[in-house]
Amino acid sequence: MPPSARLSPSSITVESPARLHLGFIDPNGSLGRAFGSIGLAIDAHATRITARHAPASRRNAIIDGAANDAQRARIERYLEQLEAALGKNSTAIDIEIHETPRAHTGLGSGTQLALAIGTAFACLRGHEATTADIARILARGARSGIGIHGFDHGGLIVDGGRDTRATSTTTLPPLIARQPFPEAWRVLLIDDTSREGLHGDEERRGLASLAPFPTALAAHLSHLVLMRILPAVAEHDFDTYADAICDLQQTIGEYFAPVQGGVFASPTVARALEAVAAEMKAGIGQTSWGPVGFAFVASAQDAERALAAAQRASPGAPLTFTVAAGRNRGATWRAAEHRHHGANAA
Repeated sequence: MPPSARLSPSSITVESPARLHLGFIDPNGSLGRAFGSIGLAIDAHATRITARHAPASRRNAIIDGAANDAQRARIERYLEQLEAALGKNSTAIDIEIHETPRAHTGLGSGTQLALAIGTAFACLRGHEATTADIARILARGARSGIGIHGFDHGGLIVDGGRDTRATSTTTLPPLIARQPFPEAWRVLLIDDTSREGLHGDEERRGLASLAPFPTALAAHLSHLVLMRILPAVAEHDFDTYADAICDLQQTIGEYFAPVQGGVFASPTVARALEAVAAEMKAGIGQTSWGPVGFAFVASAQDAERALAAAQRASPGAPLTFTVAAGRNRGATWRAAEHRHHGANAA
């Protein structure tokens, strides 16, 4: 849950977890609820920001550490939306970006940045805004609630999608299951740094171009999630979990293949993951639109073997590799150290 506004710090640092989007359950609502998602908060590629009250003499916010102009513009837009929704104040709020994942790779960077900034902003301004409130203000969670619920809870998350009979599109997809992820299991992440996943208008056009998702496949994915993935996580049954993840990912990947060019957005990532699967039992797939792919393995030792196999299969390729674990807690925050403003900050 967001920090209490009663804390009223002068500055706050928020760290929020990246997430893997493991798949939609029913992309077009053929069974009455659109999308529905399963995903996992992870302990790598976090978003960490600090928000501070600016000096009283200055009305404009300063943004430090933005990765690029696009991220800076996004943060400026978030601050404008938060000001409009939560009330203007004579004192600006400065934002310092310490770390964020590479954007448009499937790690939920946009949602985590929005929620981290919104949480810090609300706390500094003394508002008791929930994570759901902030998500609505900043227009996050249009299709999936995984990043929003992951921000609050961590762990393996299943959301129920949106009721196709509802007229509102601002209701957060409900949390219907949350399991702590086994501490011993690991996931190898592989990013093709030469690519970005679909986003924005291109993503909307891609979704609109797809044929209706077959009801039989939506039922199959529902069964996989309810009767295989969730029980396997609860019982620490890695083999069943890996097999079910592969089945779910293959099914949903084939559906999205006409838009993203194949089951995987990056053929190079696909080859590296296939090499891992040939070496050991692994649950392989792609998070969201990629290009980040993943291989779940049963232990830290297996993760080392998986990393070696993936690297052997992709010499010279523009890939980066990360070994992560599940993160069974949501975002964290703390009062930040006081920062002295220079003369040019006035």
